[in-house]
Amino acid sequence: MRSSVATVRTLVVDDYEPFRRFLCDALQAKAELQIIGEASDGLQAVRKAEELQPDLILLNIGLPTIDGIEGAHRVSRLVPSATILFISQNNDADVVAAALNNGAKGYVCKQKVRTELLPALKPFCGEITL
Repeated sequence: MRSSVATVRTLVVDDYEPFRRFLCDALQAKAELQIIGEASDGLQAVRKAEELQPDLILLNIGLPTIDGIEGAHRVSRLVPSATILFISQNNDADVVAAALNNGAKGYVCKQKVRTELLPALKPFCGEITL
């Protein structure tokens, strides 16, 4: 677990630009988080993760090129120190289980992101001011 004093370097991955912008804007306002990059597809996410070595990756499942589950699997081998948290509209139990079995440390449904994202980040980022 990271101290609340440290800045958590964050990569945001979602193919829907308005949602990605919403996440970046909301998180950039938190002193504990620094957005260091964005990606809009799975392969780009893997490349950026390897290049930028983020502390935290917010990753969608339904991505072009390779899906987020495969992306998480690849990223967890390339950047084992990164914490992967899925943000997806898919809440199927099998999909959630697959995500968590492929390197993710958490899962937040997009429909609940406004109320559940920051609390979900606390175990990985320390205390975040809500």
